[in-house]
Amino acid sequence: MLRTIRAFWHDQRGIALILVSIMLPAIIGFSLLAIDMSRMNNLHNDLQNGTDALALAAAAELNGRSDAWTRAQNALDNLVANDTRFSDGGTTVLTTGNGTATVDPTYSACRSKGRVSWCFLASIPANDSDPITAANYAASAVVTRFIQVRAQPETFTAIFPVSFSSSGSAADTSYNVSAISVAGFTSGVCNYTPVFMCNPYEMVNGTNSAGGATLEQAVSDPAIHRRLIELRMVGNNAAYGPGNFGFLAPPDDVGNGAQALAQTIATSAPRGCYSAQGVSTKTGQNTGPVQDAFNVRFGIKASGNAFNSAEYGPASNVRKGASTGGNGNGNGNGNGNSNQCPQYNQLTFNATGNMGLPRDATTPYMGGRMGDGNWNLSGYWSTNFGATSYPSSWNTTKPTRYQVYKYENANNLISHASTGGEVGTPPSACQAPVTTVDRRLLYGAILNCNALQAAGNNLNGNSTNLPVEAFASFFMTEPVPGASAGGSVFVELVDITGRGGAGTLDNFLRDEAQLYR
Repeated sequence: MLRTIRAFWHDQRGIALILVSIMLPAIIGFSLLAIDMSRMNNLHNDLQNGTDALALAAAAELNGRSDAWTRAQNALDNLVANDTRFSDGGTTVLTTGNGTATVDPTYSACRSKGRVSWCFLASIPANDSDPITAANYAASAVVTRFIQVRAQPETFTAIFPVSFSSSGSAADTSYNVSAISVAGFTSGVCNYTPVFMCNPYEMVNGTNSAGGATLEQAVSDPAIHRRLIELRMVGNNAAYGPGNFGFLAPPDDVGNGAQALAQTIATSAPRGCYSAQGVSTKTGQNTGPVQDAFNVRFGIKASGNAFNSAEYGPASNVRKGASTGGNGNGNGNGNGNSNQCPQYNQLTFNATGNMGLPRDATTPYMGGRMGDGNWNLSGYWSTNFGATSYPSSWNTTKPTRYQVYKYENANNLISHASTGGEVGTPPSACQAPVTTVDRRLLYGAILNCNALQAAGNNLNGNSTNLPVEAFASFFMTEPVPGASAGGSVFVELVDITGRGGAGTLDNFLRDEAQLYR
């Protein structure tokens, strides 16, 4: 008997079954906990991915225009739909659903609809650990830069029968799982010239000096689109108003001084990048090298042989109604002979038989610096192209000067001599024409100068972080005279970035919607 007991005591067969039986509740518990954690994690990931996608879609519409909130909600409604799983409701579609959004009665920037709520933000705290508060909410669509999107909480009931909730109730194994995302929109341009123009169509107290026309109408309405605008540089610390222009800070490695600034304007390959959320101005005057920087585009030689390399070449078409010398015959080609690339003071403008793109007949807007869009197309065409026909549609709707210029280029009319002998081909003694870009187009930022100065910004100084209304392209219709003649730049507005634009500036745009939280 004693031997049998001793053998039983030392027998270890089946001990694993005993250990497993003891540990089985713990194994099952940890398995259930792992399943619960996996389900909860997957549910949260689904919600987070959904709010991330919704926030990015809405943020892409926050371009500072007055309809940005409407477009952002349209994006939430129509662009993105995500499924969430593992909640008590099973598979749930994370969308805004149908119907009208509910506006928070206290904060108009906050709305909710379907299974989503959102708030439009003018700013976010610098530290990600700091909460977003009502101080960050946007007062209007114009100042909105970010959007916070929240998923309505999904109920999740755990299998593991132990609660970690603050209630302490063992029966309370249900949790609410949600997700919040914050996204913003950044817009900018690269390869742009460092120039800004004060918005000729800026509204002040519901009106402006352009007859009430808006910037978007100036691009889309033919009658407004063809208005000629005289841009002037401001000096002596005077206030900037509609139609004035100045300079932006060039790239850091360009250097300081008027010559360095002029190089970035004259080049056919600018390197500057500028953000719509904030640009910096640089003081400068429209004299000397800056005037030359504009005029090299017209096949006019810069003083002191500056800009004497291929990147500063003229446009393919430099017709400007000028001849060399005072006899009006242009020495055979109207732009200087083969041995001369003329300087500005060597040109005679509007001599008999030569005619550049005319100015508007009257200038009723912007204090006499914006025309009515009625310019002498027939006189320009007959002087330069004689009996050559042009599109019949121009007799019904007068084209812009830029449309006529492009038609000349596309239909081999550049070398056609005017009755005075001028051709559009640059003098052979100048740099070879630049064909990679249109040198007669000037690119710049449009600023609401009245509003900026009312907010305390000094545009004559080196101001920073100035918001941009739009980036634009302008067609230069004639060379820039010297400072003694006013130094004005005569342009037509061609296109703008944003919803009102025609898309011709898309190659310059760097629009990005990005997640911040």
